[in-house]
This record gives sequence, structure tokens and C-alpha cells, in this order.
Amino acid sequence: MMQYPNHKNMLINCHFKVAVVLLMACFVSLRGWSQSKTNEKAVEPYAAYLFAYFEGRGANTEAIRFGLSSDGYHFYALNGNQPVLDNAKISSTGGVRDPHILRGIDGKTFYMVATDMHVAKNGWNPNTAMVLMTSTNLIDWKSSIVNIPAAFETFKDVNRVWAPETIYDKKVGKYMLYWSMRTGQAADIIYYAYANKDFTALESEPKQLLFSPTKGACIDGDIVERNGRFHLFFKTESEGAKIRQAISDHLTGGYEVQQGIVQLTKEPAEGVGVYKLNNEDGYILMYDVYKNGRYEFTKSKDLEHFTLVKDMSLDFHPRHGSVISLTSAEAERLASHWMTADEVVSEVKGMD
Repeated sequence: MMQYPNHKNMLINCHFKVAVVLLMACFVSLRGWSQSKTNEKAVEPYAAYLFAYFEGRGANTEAIRFGLSSDGYHFYALNGNQPVLDNAKISSTGGVRDPHILRGIDGKTFYMVATDMHVAKNGWNPNTAMVLMTSTNLIDWKSSIVNIPAAFETFKDVNRVWAPETIYDKKVGKYMLYWSMRTGQAADIIYYAYANKDFTALESEPKQLLFSPTKGACIDGDIVERNGRFHLFFKTESEGAKIRQAISDHLTGGYEVQQGIVQLTKEPAEGVGVYKLNNEDGYILMYDVYKNGRYEFTKSKDLEHFTLVKDMSLDFHPRHGSVISLTSAEAERLASHWMTADEVVSEVKGMD
């Protein structure tokens, strides 16, 4: 192993505001310490966050990338902001967009879904598929392609399959996918269906999830359960490109669209995503202010009232993405796999 002189003093002498997870990753990278754990029966608390995103601005940007954070407010790109999966191998179009990642109910399996679409190569032509992925270590992924018109005769004329996401339905004990679809030039509608046991296909025909009172197009749905109620955030594609919310007591229906918009910016926004903070009360709701090339983050304790978060930083430029919580061991594994020792030290210094 390559030796790095005075690495301990170098870290100690840095004036930094960095999380334990990045320090642990740095020690692993620099010293080559084993990441194996003892047979602990206790559940390890969450200590970090993983941001799955794509960039979508130029060649080779429609691919899945990962960012890491210790506090949920400051994120750093892994793998030098290069793709962590080979988009040409996992998709039918050669590109993937809108990755959504979910920790499974067993706590150790991860599910990720994405739009199978390559705008840089094919333009905004019809896309009809989504990519389903599973992993137990966040590094090695198994993938399958689900082409909606090919799988379901009822939807043979669908020409747009966008922004799939996954949530576990506790009532039926299955993983439910939901996404928006369009037929012809009609409005986009958010549908849902259950995945099969292996998470390689859909076992049921899609059903409409959200019924818009205006019958306008709705895309980019993101569901969060809080106190037994389901909050569905979505973009009104044909009504001013705004983020709105619908609430229901049931996961698979009965959503009532709330008055007003959720986003705090007056600019068009899309790609909404919500994640719960690990060590403080509340949630972060983020969205892509896509015409201005920036992401905006807001905070809420009740998912109804939101305030702008100003102290956020990203060293990458995400488009539609999602965030999950990680244990320190999971963050260690990702950082040590995707970051060099020099990169970690550089990030630590950058937090000075």
C-alpha cells in the first residue's frame, strides 16, 4: 500500500467542519483498515446521506452519480462526479435519468429505479421504459428493463414513461412503483403498479394513482409517509411548472390536491424529492430549478410549511435525484470505494 507521510498530523491540523463518516473514510483509504464488522446485533444508527442523481447537461451526463454527506446539508460527489454505473449496459436507450433510491424494509437491500432515456442522443423522442435495480452493498447492482407498452397491451400506445419511484406498501407487503405516463398528446398521469418478488418486472397492470382536479399533466411524483398519512409531491407539468402536494390516508388512492404551491421560488421547478434528517426534527424538500441550473432546498417539520435552507452546498450540479440515510459503515464503504485518499483530504480541507 502506498504510504502517505504525516497523514495523521495533516488531518488533525486541518481546521475543518467535517463529519465522522468522512474522517472514517479517510482513515480507511489512508491506512487500509479493514471495514469488516463484528457480529453486532444492535441496529446501527444513521450517520450520513447518499444523494443519487444525474446531471443531464451534455455528453455522458444522463447516467447515475452518487454524492455523500455527513449532515444532509453539504454533499460531495463520489468517483470524481463520474457515473457509478454503466448506463449503456443497464438501459435500452444508452442513458438513464431521474434516479430514485430506497432502502428496503429488511434494512440491507437497496432498490433504485430510473427513467430509461437518452435525450442527448435521441432528443425528446418517445421513451417507454424504466430501469429497476437492486443491491446489497450500494456498489454492485443487478438491473432489469421494464418496457411498459411491451409488457401491457392496455398501454401499447404510451409514448412517455418518466421518473419512476418506489415505496414499500406495508398493507400488502410489496414494493410499489409509481411514475408518470403519457399516451399520444394527452396529459401525463401518475400511475402505480407492484413489482415482482425479484424486483425485475411489474406483476400487476398499472393503475391511476393521482386524479388531477384540473385534468392537467402531473409528473415527478414523490411520496412520503408521515403519521399514517401519505404526502404526494408532484409537478404540474401543464399548469405553470410548479410543485404541488396531494395528501391521502391510503397509499394507493384518495389523494386530495392541496391549495397553493409548495416551492418557494417563483421560477419553474421539477424533480421534487424529500428526505428525513437523521439527527434533528424535520425533512428536507428539494427540487430542480431547471431553467436556472440550480437546486433549491427547503425545510419542514410537518410537510406543510416550508422555509428556505440557505446553508447548503454541493460540489456537483444535480438534476432530478433522491437522498437516503446511511450508516457510518455504509458511508465508509462508498467513500473508500469511490474516493481516493487525496480526494478525501481535499474535501476535508475544503470544509475549513
